[in-house]
Amino acid sequence: MRDCNSRVSSMSTSSADREPGIPLDNVKEDISGPICTGESSKHDSALCSGNSEIKSRAVVKYSAAPPPTSYALLQEKTDLKLPPANWLRENPQLGSAGTTVLGSSSKSKPFSSFGMAYDFIDCIGDDVDVVSDSENIKKLLKIPYSKSHVSMAVHRVGRTLLLDELDIQELFMRSSQTGDWTWLKEFYQRLIDQKWQRKKKSKEHWYQKAILSKFLYYSINGDGAAEPVPDNLNEGQKENEAEEFCSSWPTTFTSSDTEESADPKQENVSVDSQFALGQVTSVLKEQNLPALFNEGENSQGLRNDFVRNIMWTFEDIHMLVGSNMPIFGGGRYPAVSLRLRDNNKPINILTGIDYWLDNLMCNVPELVMCFHVNGIVQKYEMIKTEDIPHLENSTFSTRVVKDIAQNILSFLKSNCTKEGHTYWLFKASGSDFVKLYDLTTLCEEAEEEKYQNPFTLPVAVLLYKVASNLMLKVRQNRKHYGTVRTLLLNCVKLLDQDRHPQIIASAAYMLSELFQLDEPPEEDGGESLRAGGSEDSYSDEDREEEEDDDEELTEDSDENSSYSNGSIPQDDSKAVAVIRSVGELSVPEKYKSTHLIRPSCAFPISQDKEERCRHVLSYVLKGLKAVDGSIKKESDLPAADPNTPIPLKYEDRNAVGSCAAEKGISLLLERVGPLQADKKHPTRSGMIPGSWQHRMKLQLFLKASKAYYVLSDAATNLLKYGRALRYIKLSLQCYDAYCSVSGTLHPQVLHFHSQCLSLCGDIQLMLAQNANNRAAYLEEYSYQTKEDQEILHSLHRESSCQAFNMATDLSMDPEYQLFVSCKCYEAAYELLVSEALKDESSDQLAQVLKRLGNIRNEMGVFYMNQSAAMQTAKEVKKSVVSGAEQELWKKSFAFFEKGMNDFEAIRDSTNTALLLCNTGRLMRICAQAHCAVSADHNRGEFSPEEALYYNKAIDYYLRAMKSLASRENHPAVWDSVNWELSTTYFTLATLLQDYAPLSRKAQEQIEREVTEAMMKSLKYCDLQTESARQPLYQYRAATIHHRLASMYHSCFRNQVGDEHLRKQHRSLAELHYSKAVCLFLSLKDAPCELLRTLLERVAFAEFTMAGQSSSAAKLKSLTGALEVMTETRYAFQLIQKELQEEQTELNEPDPAESAVSPDVVTGPTSGLNLQEVIKLIGVFEPSFSFLLLQLIKLMTTMKRKPSNKDEELLKTYKNVYSKLLRAEKNAPLPSRVELYMELLQQLTPQVGGENTGTHS
Repeated sequence: MRDCNSRVSSMSTSSADREPGIPLDNVKEDISGPICTGESSKHDSALCSGNSEIKSRAVVKYSAAPPPTSYALLQEKTDLKLPPANWLRENPQLGSAGTTVLGSSSKSKPFSSFGMAYDFIDCIGDDVDVVSDSENIKKLLKIPYSKSHVSMAVHRVGRTLLLDELDIQELFMRSSQTGDWTWLKEFYQRLIDQKWQRKKKSKEHWYQKAILSKFLYYSINGDGAAEPVPDNLNEGQKENEAEEFCSSWPTTFTSSDTEESADPKQENVSVDSQFALGQVTSVLKEQNLPALFNEGENSQGLRNDFVRNIMWTFEDIHMLVGSNMPIFGGGRYPAVSLRLRDNNKPINILTGIDYWLDNLMCNVPELVMCFHVNGIVQKYEMIKTEDIPHLENSTFSTRVVKDIAQNILSFLKSNCTKEGHTYWLFKASGSDFVKLYDLTTLCEEAEEEKYQNPFTLPVAVLLYKVASNLMLKVRQNRKHYGTVRTLLLNCVKLLDQDRHPQIIASAAYMLSELFQLDEPPEEDGGESLRAGGSEDSYSDEDREEEEDDDEELTEDSDENSSYSNGSIPQDDSKAVAVIRSVGELSVPEKYKSTHLIRPSCAFPISQDKEERCRHVLSYVLKGLKAVDGSIKKESDLPAADPNTPIPLKYEDRNAVGSCAAEKGISLLLERVGPLQADKKHPTRSGMIPGSWQHRMKLQLFLKASKAYYVLSDAATNLLKYGRALRYIKLSLQCYDAYCSVSGTLHPQVLHFHSQCLSLCGDIQLMLAQNANNRAAYLEEYSYQTKEDQEILHSLHRESSCQAFNMATDLSMDPEYQLFVSCKCYEAAYELLVSEALKDESSDQLAQVLKRLGNIRNEMGVFYMNQSAAMQTAKEVKKSVVSGAEQELWKKSFAFFEKGMNDFEAIRDSTNTALLLCNTGRLMRICAQAHCAVSADHNRGEFSPEEALYYNKAIDYYLRAMKSLASRENHPAVWDSVNWELSTTYFTLATLLQDYAPLSRKAQEQIEREVTEAMMKSLKYCDLQTESARQPLYQYRAATIHHRLASMYHSCFRNQVGDEHLRKQHRSLAELHYSKAVCLFLSLKDAPCELLRTLLERVAFAEFTMAGQSSSAAKLKSLTGALEVMTETRYAFQLIQKELQEEQTELNEPDPAESAVSPDVVTGPTSGLNLQEVIKLIGVFEPSFSFLLLQLIKLMTTMKRKPSNKDEELLKTYKNVYSKLLRAEKNAPLPSRVELYMELLQQLTPQVGGENTGTHS
């Protein structure tokens, strides 16, 4: 492609010869003064005409001509009728294909502007107003001055208009052979010129062309002399010279299409970059453009064969023009144009405008005029470009020419509004009317195929190329989205899928690329995206309204029109717009673009991912249909009806063995690695690898796979796991089809595949964890849209799409779903650590490893729970563990180990600690399974296997603590591990204490082990941190102190001999009882435990008293025991409160139930164990009465005289004892509790006033 950003070309003479066809790139052109070679700055040139000033600036974008050489000054009397020796030989100075100065080729080229547009695609749609041959521009600007006819085709792309000559006479001559323009010929004859006939050009016309041609060839001859003409050139031959020239001209100067070398801009896109957008946009670059349009003679003119392409800015109009004017050196300026004039004919205004515009467009500052009489050279005259408008007989206003240009452009822009339509600007010879017709609409009204319009394909391809060019910029500037979409939709609308499937498929793919799947639209970009359509295109309704407005405006504002409405010809109803008098074009700003510029198709931005994906899939389907339709081989295709749903089968996998599943997984992993390279055989549908169909299908399959992946991800976020599984199945089926036709898999494709497998693993895991909604998931999974069915049908042309069935089937078995999930993650991991991806996917690898660790934890927990359930289900536990249980333990342990390795690989200490914690729990389940329980449900001694597994559990919990390092790293996990560790120690100590293995160990050793385990459990009881577990820790610590106190109490009772040890046990028992009481007192919901501890402490005091001999010691012990007994009043207060709350709850449903006896044991509705309360009261009463009785006896039998205080105490004791004995034994429980509180209250001031204050 010719570079749209090439620098301004210099017309100065250069000593260095250049090869033709190489763009000049060094300096600028400027016609306002001498050109300075080497100057790189750009200036606007100003031409003065009277008091007005015209701005003109020309930049040569491309030149096929060598630097201009000096022209040969012909001697006076040189006979131009005689041909020079070099005549009609191709010369780079005159251009490779002849010059328009010499006359047009006998065959018109209606597509010349398209050739330029293709080469400078960057300028089309936005930067340039007009693209055309310079001859067409001149013809338009001369309309008010000329009576000759004007016939041009106009096409719109964005804000750019493409103008091409539409030679009606030649096209109608051709239509009799090709049938292309029959509808236009009929229209023309019916409405415009009913007596149409081809007009032949005069002999004088060809004579003038011939001598001009000979003059130019003389001028480029080095020595300027005419070489001798062969003697045998007779008079008859001389007379027929012009006729010979007429017939030989096209063959001599028009190089055939076959001579054009292959486009140097061709690209061979490797299969490795199939997923890249750049490949799609190069579809048309990969072949010779004329081959695309090789439809008879219409292929001529598609090449940009102008000698130079110029970006010409005339006032505020930007034009890309093609010019073939020969430019020479010499004179006062290094660039001049040569003109030949008959001395007998003065220069008229049309010729003056012609010369002036040619020099402006080519930045030629001077004109050299050679005058002749009957072909005999007379003289030369040099004229500055700015002086041309002031020549005698040729005076014209440059300002008027400027107004004409602006009016014509505004007229065309206001009325040529539909992209893809062919407009016809027509002015008949001698007519003042200029009419604009929409040929596309006329063709459709003629009820003939729209493809009979030969402009259809070039226009469609141009729309496609502009869109392709914008697509490459879209990544940086998303405001172009609406423009690209409009261009592509208009392109597809023009084309027939059967004739041009490649462009349609490519356009469909690019349309799908506009919808970003990997990121949501930016919030601040929404406005610009919605307003990002082609700035000069409209919706159909807007167009119609505005066209009507324009017509009305033109009629209403036409004050100077010399025609009345009654004189408007009948064909005006068919015209889009009419200029009723060419004189109007000279009126400044007579025509303006009256329409409001707004986008035709606001780009459909949606925050909804599903909607975006559905747009993508609809375009992918269009592309696939276009590709499938272009593949001729139909015999080997599977006979599938696209309207018949392809079943997404599911199976209940309960009975499926692991070996079958492993086989399916191995197939899954086979698809992972790079496939065999350079497949040469046709694919299943008959595609040849490397063909455009092959490359396009690869991209469409991958795009569909990505769209379904995004849909699946969105469904997962909405907790629609059945739908998510269906979409990921479709995504993997698209990927499977991609693999079937792809020779190699690019790393980015493999990376995307690992994401698909990872998401599939997520979905299967979620399905396993939400087994309750299986019916809803199955319904979601089974649903299919027609679009999905048609895409599947296209996929099945290339592949059976069965490779990933195992991973995407909806199973009813949670174990199998977990298994599949794990295998999906494993496959994703294998991909990421493969040779192709090992260096570029560290983030994704960490994510997959995290998922792998998680699924292995889930599977470990699943098997652990199964073993626990099996253990619970056993009616009679035996010490021998079943093989099934051991198998479950092994599976669970293996998954936990693998999960820990995964988390350790990514240094995830928190999750590693959680898995260690779960492994510790597994060890505890193993320990519980080794507990022997006999038929009468009495368990035996604590076994060594239990001890082994509990100690293993403790090891794992300690490793978990070490992994976390400190609570600050993850407080919740730390607290959980801490609790489990404390619990394990406590359980171990409790079992050792309650089921002491006395057959294997000595009592003392067991007591040491129990004490050690209890103290370690106590160490991990976090009593300080405020949390939900704090009351549990307090309760456990109180229980530990109570159990230790009980153990030391027992040792004290049973110890014989060693008095030192007995004293030690006694002090330890008192210490732990004291701590236990303090902790139970701090709890509001453990009255029974508090009561039991206090009663045991009383018993301990009683036992101590029994061993004492002196009355004073006994009295002291009894008084201490009674003080402890009075502390039970707080426990009874809590019990009374619980009973009252329970009574209130019983009374609430039905007041009639209040007659029911309150001491009926109905169960602990409020957490109070009534059976336990009654049992403890049974211990409390005799103990309380025994203490009182012993105190009364001891105080009455004392030898020393009692003090007043002692007498008062004795009296109180007797009173309390008396009430206790007279109490009704069968009284309701609340009454008895109330009595005990009353009696204890009476004793409290006497024996321990301080205590009651803290507890009541």
